[in-house]
Amino acid sequence: MKYELSRRRGPFGFITPFLDDFFGGELNTGKQLMKTDIQENETSYLLSVELPAVKKEDIKISLEDGYLNIKAEYQHEEQDEKSSYLRRERHYGSASRSFYVGDAVKDKDISAKLENGVLNLEIKKVVETKSDKQFIEIK
Repeated sequence: MKYELSRRRGPFGFITPFLDDFFGGELNTGKQLMKTDIQENETSYLLSVELPAVKKEDIKISLEDGYLNIKAEYQHEEQDEKSSYLRRERHYGSASRSFYVGDAVKDKDISAKLENGVLNLEIKKVVETKSDKQFIEIK
């Protein structure tokens, strides 16, 4: 039904692009969730993940097989019985992102802080020491 509404024809039979935006079109595809900026400095990587209206207890961060996994639960607000939505663009449910950080990174190398709807993660760079090649003697 949304697709039919978004394809209404305006004067002279032309499809009106305004209604595409108003009734959904392709704007609300979920691509806007968990936008992430990644910066690098001398000692660490800094990730800033947008998580508007998400509480700290609804975020799970794990490190598994070299991947940093972030999962957020977007809670549904109670709706007043006297009102109804004409359009909802805010997503409710869950979203997750994974970033490969390497096997050398341990959980002690990562710190996280949630501030003003942005999850800030600092991942310390781990310098892997390469051992000298050891040759096996052939007998």
